[in-house]
Amino acid sequence: MMWGRIFRTLTLLGAIITMGLVLPTLSPHELVAPGGLATAIGRLTGMLGTYLLLVTVLLVGRIPSVERALGQDTLVRWHRRLGPWVIILLVAHALFITLGYAQGIKTGMAHEFATLVTHFPGMLGAVVGLGLIIVAGVTSYRNVRKRMRYETWWTIHLYTYLAAAIAFSHQLSNGTPFLGHPLARVYWISLWLLTAGVVLCYRFGLPTVRSLSHRLRVARVEQESPGVISLVVRGHHLERLPIVGGQFMNFRFLTRGLWWRAHPYSVSALPGGNEMRITVKAAGEHSSALARLAPGTAVAIEGPYGAFTRYARDTDRVLLVAAGVGATPVRAMLEDLPRHVDVVVLLRGSSARDLVLRDEITELVGVRGGRLHEIVGSRAEQPLDAGHLKRLVPDIAGRDLYVCGPSGFMKQLIAQARLLGVHNERIHHEDFEF
Repeated sequence: MMWGRIFRTLTLLGAIITMGLVLPTLSPHELVAPGGLATAIGRLTGMLGTYLLLVTVLLVGRIPSVERALGQDTLVRWHRRLGPWVIILLVAHALFITLGYAQGIKTGMAHEFATLVTHFPGMLGAVVGLGLIIVAGVTSYRNVRKRMRYETWWTIHLYTYLAAAIAFSHQLSNGTPFLGHPLARVYWISLWLLTAGVVLCYRFGLPTVRSLSHRLRVARVEQESPGVISLVVRGHHLERLPIVGGQFMNFRFLTRGLWWRAHPYSVSALPGGNEMRITVKAAGEHSSALARLAPGTAVAIEGPYGAFTRYARDTDRVLLVAAGVGATPVRAMLEDLPRHVDVVVLLRGSSARDLVLRDEITELVGVRGGRLHEIVGSRAEQPLDAGHLKRLVPDIAGRDLYVCGPSGFMKQLIAQARLLGVHNERIHHEDFEF
């Protein structure tokens, strides 16, 4: 993927520049002195670890153009892959710096650590910041996160911004690469200002402006099927929202018990007449609570986000596959796809009532002159394997494939589609299970 290559190139270039700030400060004489090699390793790991910390923050900075190109699930996946390296490098920095200083003055590491924390400016804050980053990393592992209340996890991750600010202050006041090197300070400060600007603008500023501008409120709650509801929200000038079919937004419902949490939901009906709609399956505490929302409840929004749109396609023939509530973005895409695009839709459900928005999708497919296949039954009874897919859609290899549903379902279907010759560039999906 082009955007993936661009990201890796820019990240590598930034890492090289960052290392270039440290290398001129390492003289051969210092490296062979007692503790010199350990101190050098400590400086390198500290700078690289902090640089990658900034990269992880930018990855989840909600930059609209990046979100549209790559999709939030891809960005979060990259964020999680880099996260452990941030912790490893920063822990290595603390250990090697302490070891180097201890070897230099011929004392123990515990004694030297206590001296650094109590006598060097900013060191206590740096230790606290590192502790916050480690806690945030540990709680991000899926098995740990499942055992925590969301508000606890969310609060812990907010403190990573504080940890990053502490790291910045610590580096400028104690970092050898910045002492007497104005160009290095300018580069590093610019990098931090860029990161802070992205967070303030796109994580807080833009959502606040859009929420205040559109003044969304809950209009009504409609029962679609057992356990599935549609929530219609009404606001001002919703036609100005830059949203297209297949995208999602983070909705924050400003009522007791829900106001603190923004949750991603795909839009199932694009804005029209100052209303738009999301369709939700009761799968957790937050989604279950939406059925009880009172009309008039204020709504704050973030987004739109997502690359699961008509702009991702390479061809004028598409196959839309949805399981369960995954039909939500598919329904909106059917509204938005150009009329000349040839559409085949596969709806998958354990029973007929699990075919979410079935009637609306049937109507939209019929209007377009497309084909709709309903696959009802258990996976054992109706396996969507390569043979079944080939019988339903003989020309699948020449189509763009859009698939939405539970993570396991998507992985299995994508694997079968690849066996039938569908290229990776033509496979589009959005995974909310991050």
